[in-house]
Amino acid sequence: MKTRVVLVRHGQSTYNAQKLIQGHCDDSGLTELGEQQARKVGAALVGIPFEAVYSSPLQRASRTATLIVEVLRSQIPQIPTPILDADLREISLPLWEGISFKAAENQYPAEFKAWRSQPETLKMRVSDANGAETDFYPVRSLFEQAQRFWQFLLDKHRGQTLLLVAHSAINRALIGTALSLGPEQQNALHQANCGISILNFAGGWGEAVQLESMNITSHMGEALPEMRSRHQGPRLLLVRHGETEWNRQKRFQGQIDIPLNANGQVQAEKAAEFLKTVQIDAAVTSPLLRPKATAEAILKYHPHLKLEVEDRLKEIGHGDWEGKLEAEIEASYPGLLAQWQSAPETVKMPGEAGETLDQVWERAIAGWQKIVADYSDRSTPVTVMVSAHDAVNKAILCHVVGLGPAHFWCFKQGNGAVSVIDYPAGVHSRPVLSASNITTHLSDSIFDRTAAGAL
Repeated sequence: MKTRVVLVRHGQSTYNAQKLIQGHCDDSGLTELGEQQARKVGAALVGIPFEAVYSSPLQRASRTATLIVEVLRSQIPQIPTPILDADLREISLPLWEGISFKAAENQYPAEFKAWRSQPETLKMRVSDANGAETDFYPVRSLFEQAQRFWQFLLDKHRGQTLLLVAHSAINRALIGTALSLGPEQQNALHQANCGISILNFAGGWGEAVQLESMNITSHMGEALPEMRSRHQGPRLLLVRHGETEWNRQKRFQGQIDIPLNANGQVQAEKAAEFLKTVQIDAAVTSPLLRPKATAEAILKYHPHLKLEVEDRLKEIGHGDWEGKLEAEIEASYPGLLAQWQSAPETVKMPGEAGETLDQVWERAIAGWQKIVADYSDRSTPVTVMVSAHDAVNKAILCHVVGLGPAHFWCFKQGNGAVSVIDYPAGVHSRPVLSASNITTHLSDSIFDRTAAGAL
């Protein structure tokens, strides 16, 4: 039985509004907007039977948790009172807390540069309890803190549904450590105020984990997280095609050109409505019918755009598996399906047209990088919609955060889902996963309710 964790960042704080660095500092409370955001999170989570709620003890997070629980109890009075845990506190930045980001950059230029570009190397000279100076590595320490919390939580609450309310950096470290990312990838993930993320753990710490969704903001009236103020490169909206009849039947389709079914057409229309007010400057699709039809539905609200085709974005070649159900595959290839589900990077799909994940990675990432390069170095940042497939999207998402084929199953991609990837300074900058697998436009739930069919 899986452990489901809903992770929320606190609402806007007074220091957020003033653009001051917070860290362990507890002088920052929620603004009026932050309180409104917290209540909107509560409304989005109503009906979920949380068996435990944990919060950072810092007031901006604990107040957010209290407001969320107040809303939840309107439907389920038994929702537990938040437990305050020190391991959910924000990153400790002792030299910077209470000053502006600009002041930190001016006063500590080397440290600030490391914070932005090589966070694992960030070092601060601090005094210990005896007054002796020592080197402190804030991001490394934060990742140790995140791992410690996961070990405690998964041991204590195996198989339960949990709510955690914390902060930007610790949330990124929690998601990062769950995905086996190191502190060098701290800046590869984004967490907006009161953004919602969902992780599913198959067992204890170190066992399989899936990032179901990350940084959902639609409950606050923001379809997509805002771009950072320093953003200069392209934003890419990665969409998975709507449902096909073979998705519904859990039949492997791969590169067989199966069209959308009626539900898939509805999902494409809902994705189009969801992105209707988002400025889209260009659109690219896999050549197959299902992502192309999904892209065309979205572009009905953006009729000035020409839909480009990138052949390297077509779905994984399942070879002789294509058109078959799982039971048929197991009968013909005993044990190979289980190997695909547990160690996908080791599987070569049978038949002449069958691919390995390494091959999918190579072509899909090459196609993706060309799109990023084509829309970098513009006078103003542009937004590009890319419509593709489950396996291809998972490869791209893994690539964005620095993971390889062994982590293929870490990301969920629902039919009609939208993910957001930002390149702050263009193709040569480190990408940021700003949101993953948003499906709130397809149902009234924060959870992905799309068909869990074959690829």
